[in-house]
This record gives sequence, C-alpha cells and structure tokens, in this order.
Amino acid sequence: MKQNGRVILIIATLILVVGGFFGFRYYQKYFGNNVAKEGFVLIPHTANFETILDSISPFLKDREQFAEVAKSKNMDRFFKAGRYRIEDGTGNTDLVNMIKAGNQTENSFRIGDFFTVYQMIGKVTKKTELDSLRFAKDLNKIANEKGLNNAEDLKKYFFIDTYNFFWTVTPDDFFEKFENEYDDFWTAERKAKEQQLGLSRDQIYALASLVYKETGGKPDEMKTVAGLYLNRHRKGMKLQSDPTVIYAVNKANNFQGTPIKRVLYKHLREASPYNTYFSAGIPPGPICMVDKNSVDAVLNAEKNNFIFMAADPDKLGYHRFTASDIEHAKNAKDYQEWLNSKNIR
Repeated sequence: MKQNGRVILIIATLILVVGGFFGFRYYQKYFGNNVAKEGFVLIPHTANFETILDSISPFLKDREQFAEVAKSKNMDRFFKAGRYRIEDGTGNTDLVNMIKAGNQTENSFRIGDFFTVYQMIGKVTKKTELDSLRFAKDLNKIANEKGLNNAEDLKKYFFIDTYNFFWTVTPDDFFEKFENEYDDFWTAERKAKEQQLGLSRDQIYALASLVYKETGGKPDEMKTVAGLYLNRHRKGMKLQSDPTVIYAVNKANNFQGTPIKRVLYKHLREASPYNTYFSAGIPPGPICMVDKNSVDAVLNAEKNNFIFMAADPDKLGYHRFTASDIEHAKNAKDYQEWLNSKNIR
C-alpha cells in the first residue's frame, strides 16, 4: 500500500513538473516579453504576412514564436495598416492584438509658416503612408470641389501649430481636421469684427500673414503692426512690407533654391501682385500660413497713428514705429548699418 502511495506521488510530481514546464513555455510563448528593442513598425496597406514579419523581426527576440502566435490568431489573414509602437515587456499576444485591432500610435506634425501648401505637404508626408504627389492631388481635388483653383487656395485653413495624426491618415481626413478647426475659430464674435473691418476674409488672412512674418510670430507686437498696416491701407498707401518682397522673389523662382535673406533695391522692382512695394493694396492672398494670434491681431488691431516701422537693431525681432517720415528714415538707416556690420547680404 505504501509502495502504491509512493508511485502515485511520483506520478503526480511528474505531472506537475511536466505540466509546469509546458505551462511555462505556453506562458512565455503567448505572454512573456518577446521584445528585443523598442521602436516603431510601419505596416502599409499593401503589406502581407511575410512583409510584416520582416518589418517587426528586428524588434523581436524570437521571430518564429511570434509567427506561430500570429497565425494561431489569424493575423496572417486579418491585420490593419498603421504605425505601431513596440515597447519593452510586451508579449506576442499583445503585439498581435495591437496590429489586428489597429491600435496605432499617433505622430506629431508641426505646421509652420510655410510659403505654400505644397511645401507643407512635402514636410507632412514624410510622416504619412501616402507620398506628396498623392496628397497634393487629393488636396487639389478638395480645393476644386470648393470652387477654388488648387490646394494653394486652401492655405487659410492651416493654422500654425502642432497636430497629431496617424501614419495612415488620408488627405480627406487630414483636411477635415483643419476645416473643423477653421470653422470653430470663426465664431459669431469674430465674424462681427470681420464685418466691422470691411475687409474680405482673404484680405484678413493676407494681412495676418504680413503681421506674422513681420513679428516673427511674437504676439506682443502683432496688434501694433496690424494697426499700422490698416492705417496705410486706409490712406491708400502701399503697404511696403519686406516679407512680401521675399515671397514675390521666391515665388518667381518657384520657391527653389535658398530664399533671399535681405531685401535689396533690385528686389523691390519684382513685378508681382504680392510685392507690396510694386503693387498697391492688400496682396491677393496670404504669403504664408498663419497662426490664430495673427488673425486675431488683425481683427483686434491697435488703434494708433503709425505708418512707418523699421527693424530695431537694439531689440532684435522687434520694430521702431513712427508716424514721421524723417524719424523713419533715421530708423531705417540704423538698421541698414547694423546689417552691414553683420555682413548680412
């Protein structure tokens, strides 16, 4: 009887050991950490199971183990494109479920003061699945549907800021985000101020782009600059904004090459409706993408009598304002001498 008891005990022990061994292997296979290094895996819509394995393998300790779990969960037939974060400590089951569910990690995009929508597209599409040609084509289509010429006419919709998008974002979804933000921005209060100004929305955005470029995006001087430009416009004076000259010259060169850094007298003669030294009135559209502060600065422009401004060499990034042409001549001379001293051409 004692002998039988020992046999049963041995068998039970063996069962526990074997069961524990296989149980541990099962746990390790499905839930144990299989990440060798952290990073991001990009899975395009054109991917298949083998290309997914090739993409994710550099991040795994055991490729074959992952493949077995993936097949057991039908990931070889069902998966979603995306940009996925591979984190240390993650098991095969969680990795597979993440890809099957499409639980992507968003990427951040900085919309800056781009001269053109197409420059923005070139930057943004470095972080999206689609290439710039496809993005531009689809945004051109959106513009046409709005009765506009091309994507460049959508510039006012893109406020300068940092945004989050998925790698698989479509041009339609991309634009919808900005259009919604644009619509939210134009509240009844802002529309009332727009009416009081007596300017079209395109003119407001054009002035906002001049304000943004002149101030370098610093909000503490925006309303003063906006007031100055409105004074010049109402007096029938040319706006004479240096950033518009830079834009016109670069536009004439199709924005190729290095942008000019210093406005020279020869540049003032650039025949362009955007060159406010050559052409009177407000430019036909914004010379760059703007932020909300610059649009608000135009809608809430400071009431002043300034009609001249020159960059202040004693306070870089800011200006000296005046209503006197004599004082302005002195201010401009001071700045030109500073440029020469720094050998800025």
